[in-house]
Amino acid sequence: MAKQREKFSPEFKAQVVLEILSGAKSAAEVCREYGLRSQLISKWRGHFLERAASVFEERNGLHPAEKARIAELERLAGRQALEIEVLKKASSMLGSRRSASEP
Repeated sequence: MAKQREKFSPEFKAQVVLEILSGAKSAAEVCREYGLRSQLISKWRGHFLERAASVFEERNGLHPAEKARIAELERLAGRQALEIEVLKKASSMLGSRRSASEP
């Protein structure tokens, strides 16, 4: 029977890596304490260090995916505003025809 993989939160991974990098605990101590394999901790440490520089990058506002989503929502809002105006005009035209045809 295959062993199911445990999923760890990003917060937990960061905590483990920071404990090692800060010198608060050795990798061996962390492995024993949390029941983790040393290869897994090495992998997390590598990812952490690889992405550490991105913390200090200028983001110039929003993430590209967020910008795309905002643009999509703005287009949708514009389309809906246009539809509302068309419906208002059609409603007023139909209302004036009805009142003109009523005796």
